[in-house]
Amino acid sequence: MPPPPRCRPGRLSMPPMPKSVPACTSPFQQPVLCDVENPHSCTEDGVINVLSTTYGRTDGQICSYNRPQEQLTNTDCSQSVPLISQICDGRKECETNPHTFSLPDPCFGTYKYFTTNFECLPARVSVACEGEYSTLDCGSDVIQINSANYGRTDSTTCTLGWPAHQISNTNCFARNTLSLIAEQCDGQNSCNVYASNSVFSDPCVHIYKYLQISYFCIPRSIMTSVICEHHTRVLSCENGHIKIQSANYGRTDSTTCSGGVPSNQHTNTNCYSSNSLGIVSANCDGKTHCSLRASNSIFSDPCVGTFKYLEVIYSCLVPW
Repeated sequence: MPPPPRCRPGRLSMPPMPKSVPACTSPFQQPVLCDVENPHSCTEDGVINVLSTTYGRTDGQICSYNRPQEQLTNTDCSQSVPLISQICDGRKECETNPHTFSLPDPCFGTYKYFTTNFECLPARVSVACEGEYSTLDCGSDVIQINSANYGRTDSTTCTLGWPAHQISNTNCFARNTLSLIAEQCDGQNSCNVYASNSVFSDPCVHIYKYLQISYFCIPRSIMTSVICEHHTRVLSCENGHIKIQSANYGRTDSTTCSGGVPSNQHTNTNCYSSNSLGIVSANCDGKTHCSLRASNSIFSDPCVGTFKYLEVIYSCLVPW
């Protein structure tokens, strides 16, 4: 029988089920982190929802590589780490470095590891033909917009009764769609959006259009706001005050805020503005509302020639 997996130095990545999982994980999406930075990730059609994270040791073999036996014998050592949920919930990818956390030592002298149990929440899709309403509904959870476009990208959706020349343009994007819908719907339990030129302008005259929205229902108080470059939106916490968890002005994927943008302007996905968190936190922390604008004039330009966006993850803290 082969020995149980042991973490070795390197990066651990957790693909979504049912793909095979790497060493030091279980089939229940439980990446085990020894002493390295750990990216948790879902597919483009899902976001992370952390169910639990523990720090300590409950097994004598996990993360035992090159460790003396006396550091592995205590397997009754575990404490919960809710901070991981606050950092990662609602994101497609999340990297956590435990060395930046200030945690009490649950068992001095024992070599410890992190175990995170998370699920990938699926996206929901709503399509409304031109002149109709799109209703997004998350019940008691809150809406987080993933992607949106008002226009036409295929020749089959919303075509009944329309002549061929009015559905032939399948490269039709309203660039302001994501910003407008995110501003209206993010953080709400339900939201109605009208698929109309009067709302989004007309991106392709004489073409019959439709509004397609992909969104998530997030069960926790952690919310994500995406603001495309040159746009402004307001973060709000009606029953508490804002606490910024993370922020970046730049680009970390090729799909966000890409509608109608030339391909050479969204290929750089390693674009970060190091002052993002400080600027956003100073503007928003402790407030019930704050206005943010995604602009080079505020954050400087971290990647010239790339169309950027501001991604902010925040929670609403309720005063005791």
